[in-house]
Amino acid sequence: MSIEVGSKLQGKVTGITHFGAFVELPEGSTGLVHISEVADNYVKDINDHLKVGDQVEVKVINVEKDGKIGLSIKKAVEKKESEAPSSYQQRPRRNNDFRGGRGDNRGGRGTDARPPRENFEQKMARFLKDSEERMSSLKRNTESKRGGRGGRRG
Repeated sequence: MSIEVGSKLQGKVTGITHFGAFVELPEGSTGLVHISEVADNYVKDINDHLKVGDQVEVKVINVEKDGKIGLSIKKAVEKKESEAPSSYQQRPRRNNDFRGGRGDNRGGRGTDARPPRENFEQKMARFLKDSEERMSSLKRNTESKRGGRGGRRG
């Protein structure tokens, strides 16, 4: 029995690394289940899902020319039609989904509406003004603490 892409096989976990698990397949060949192919949800630590010696069902997702075999555990588990997620129909809508507002009145055009769009010169002038105010405030605060100009002298 040759190993072909798309075939499902039983295998035994022979090694675990931070990036995946090595699975021994029938006929003695070994393939890798990448950490992203272990489960449908995010896997931070593969040791939470697999242990050396576990029997797992895997699906062959690729076979490279150099003999490396890519495997997937999550693709080997078939979902029933009723369990298959429908991207729009089964997902509950929240107040802030799609065309609605933000749900907290921050996005509406009410009393806190944004000013009209500024051109580059106006933005630059506002930036320079804010920057100069911050710099003068910073200088005032640091000079009084260091005893610089205008500080008390004994």
